[in-house]
Amino acid sequence: MHRRIVLLASLSLAAGTCLAQAPGYPTKPVRLVVPFAPGGTTDIVARIVSERMGGALGQQVLVENKAGGGGSIGALEVVKAAPDGHVLGMATVSTTAANPAINAKIGYSPVADFTPIINIAATPNVIAVHPSFPAKDYKAFIAELKKSPGKYSYASSGTGGIGHLQTELFKSLSGTFIAHIPYRGAGPALNDTVAGQVPIIFDNLPSALPFIKDGRLVPIVVAAPQRLAVLPNVPTFKEVGLEPVNRMAYYGVLGPKALPKEVVDKVSAAVKKALEDANVRKRIEDTGSLIVANTPAEFADQIRAEFDVYKKVVDTQKLKLD
Repeated sequence: MHRRIVLLASLSLAAGTCLAQAPGYPTKPVRLVVPFAPGGTTDIVARIVSERMGGALGQQVLVENKAGGGGSIGALEVVKAAPDGHVLGMATVSTTAANPAINAKIGYSPVADFTPIINIAATPNVIAVHPSFPAKDYKAFIAELKKSPGKYSYASSGTGGIGHLQTELFKSLSGTFIAHIPYRGAGPALNDTVAGQVPIIFDNLPSALPFIKDGRLVPIVVAAPQRLAVLPNVPTFKEVGLEPVNRMAYYGVLGPKALPKEVVDKVSAAVKKALEDANVRKRIEDTGSLIVANTPAEFADQIRAEFDVYKKVVDTQKLKLD
C-alpha cells in the first residue's frame, strides 16, 4: 500500500510537470490505434484510458481498431505515421514481440521502428475451456490432451499473437499437441470459444473474465505472479511446473520512431494523469490487471526482453506463418 501511495504521488508530480511542456501539441484529435478487433483486452484498456487521457492533452483521443495480421496491420499504421504524436498505437506483446519473432517479413522492427512511451498495465493470461470440454481442472486437462493428441484445437488472436506463441510455449514444455486456429483478434477468437466452435483459448484475463464469471468458460491455469483473487482456485503456471509460461501481457502506448522527447513526455504525463483517476484505476484493476505506468526506457527494455523470449519459442518449435 505504501508503495502504491508513493507511486501515485510521483505520477501526479511528473504529470503536472510534463503537461506544461510541448505547448503546441496536440493541435488536433489524437488517433490511438488498437491493432485488433473490438472486444479484446487491448481494446478494453485503450477505451478505459482514452477519455481521461484526452482531457489531460486538451484534445480528443479517438480509439481506432485496425485488425489483421496478428496485430501487424495496426502496428504498421503507427510505423508509417508522421512522428508528431497525432497517431499513437497500443503496444502489446503480440505486436512488439511475438508477431515480429515469427514473421521476418512483417515490415517493421519492434525495437528500431517505434518510440516506446509508457506501459499502462500488466495483465495475467489464462487458459480457459468451453464447459463442454471433458476436463475442468489442470490435472484432468493435461491428461485429456495427452490421451488424445491432435483431437483438440485452440483459438488465438492470430498467427504470431501472444495467444499463439504462449500456447506453443505451453505445448513444448508440457509435451502436448493442440491444433491452432487463428482469428483476426482476441474478440472473435473468444466469441467462438464461448460459442463452443473451438474448445480451448489462451486469452488475456480481462476479456475472458466476464465469461468465466458467467460460467460460459472454465479457467484451467493462469500466467500470473501468484494466484489471483478473482480466481483463487486456479493455479499459476509456476505452480504446475511450467514457470517459463508464467508471462503476463502488457498494454502500453507507443508512437512512430523519432517522436520528439517533448511529445513523449506529454503523452506519458497524460496517461499518468488518467491513471490518477480512481475510477480509471479501478476499472483496469477489476479486470485482474496491475497498473505499471513505467518510463519510456523501462518500457523499451520490456519490449526487447519479450521479443527475445518469443524468438526462442519460434526457433525451438520451428514455427512458421500459416
